[in-house]
Amino acid sequence: MAISPSKPEQYRALGLSTFAFTLCFAVWTIFSIIGIRISEDLGLSDTQLGLLMATPILTGSISRLFLGIWTDRYGGRWVFGILMLTTAACVYLLTFATTYIMLLVGALGVGLAGGAFIVGVAYTAAWFEPARQGTALGIFGAGNVGAAVTNFGAPFLLVAFGWESTAQIYATVLAIMGVVFIVLAKEDPMAAERAGEKAKSFMEQMEPLRELRVWRFALYYFFVFGAFVALALWLPHFLIGVYGLDIKTAGIIAALYTIPASLFRILGGWMSDRFGARRVMYWTFGASVLCTFLLSYPPTDYVVQGIDGDIRFTLAMNLPMFVALIFVLGFFMSLGKAAVYKHIPVYYPMHVGAVGGVVGMIGGLGGFILPLTFGVLNDLTGIWQSCFMLMFVIVAAALMWMHYAIRSAERVEWAANEERTDLPELASPQLFYPLNRKKPREPLAPPPTAGRS
Repeated sequence: MAISPSKPEQYRALGLSTFAFTLCFAVWTIFSIIGIRISEDLGLSDTQLGLLMATPILTGSISRLFLGIWTDRYGGRWVFGILMLTTAACVYLLTFATTYIMLLVGALGVGLAGGAFIVGVAYTAAWFEPARQGTALGIFGAGNVGAAVTNFGAPFLLVAFGWESTAQIYATVLAIMGVVFIVLAKEDPMAAERAGEKAKSFMEQMEPLRELRVWRFALYYFFVFGAFVALALWLPHFLIGVYGLDIKTAGIIAALYTIPASLFRILGGWMSDRFGARRVMYWTFGASVLCTFLLSYPPTDYVVQGIDGDIRFTLAMNLPMFVALIFVLGFFMSLGKAAVYKHIPVYYPMHVGAVGGVVGMIGGLGGFILPLTFGVLNDLTGIWQSCFMLMFVIVAAALMWMHYAIRSAERVEWAANEERTDLPELASPQLFYPLNRKKPREPLAPPPTAGRS
């Protein structure tokens, strides 16, 4: 049986894992800045630049599945530390690349930094009781602010030292943190329980993935996290192309999106604990549909045939309005990221790494697919706002699917004369953990002899 940790031990684990994840995320999104200089040096198209930005996201996404399983089996201390040291070596080796193909290969190694998320989720969740896991994971997930660290700080390093030295500085800092984590972090409270259990096979660990709800969680995360990563990578390039900004200014404005999309994840975790994930997800998807719709509208000239002649006017979004909208979008996406991961320890307490790894993998794949697609859409349509058009379609589909799931769950609960949970999913008796019950209505017929637990 796991020993209940003290609050100082909980805060120690949370602080170390959050800081480590922040650095990993900064490394993971490094191509959002150095990629622009590389593109200028090599004369890359938008599609090629999008692929270079997205390649680390692919590795980080796929690796989450295996890293989550290893964390469930071996614990987060060593998995996290070794992951950071390995990634630091890959970032350093990237600086020796001289061709586009070599850069793509190096970017695959850099992407291992993205796998740190699921390692930290499994490690952090093990230290906290269920009632506080949403808040704790929200604080940990605020490490997404590492993207803002890169968008704000990397342009200055890039201008002062060049992209190669910038990457070497990142590698050094990450390697130091890897050593610090191994030395200072402790084994999580479930380590003794894992040691006493018979090792589960890969198929046993993957058993929860047969549940449809896991893949629905993944769709939600594809937008709230995948699109967040995609925009964190794409916004500097978008701002330079649409508004003619220099790279420093574009990086600072991009940080105005990534900071709320990261730090307010803490608030999202607390709100998920306090009000329920259902409400938070509705707020997230509803606001995101509105924001992406407005951001999708390209500058358009209109000609209206008036009584005294043609009336001409132009509809276009100026820079202050754009910044305000992406700030709002980032805020609500941060709430949604926390709400999605509030579900996993509740439904799958013994499979947080495996289930969280799959959800994180699919979400991360959004960060790979979307920047590449943004570049392709730019080349095919010639419309910068096409990236937001695609995001609008994705979030609208996610909202409709979630609403259908909630209505279906309510019909099941009504038929059973009870409200089981505030989570937006279909009932699954073998993996369902009731959080609340209402007093049942007076039955129309005598109840069955076997009572419900």
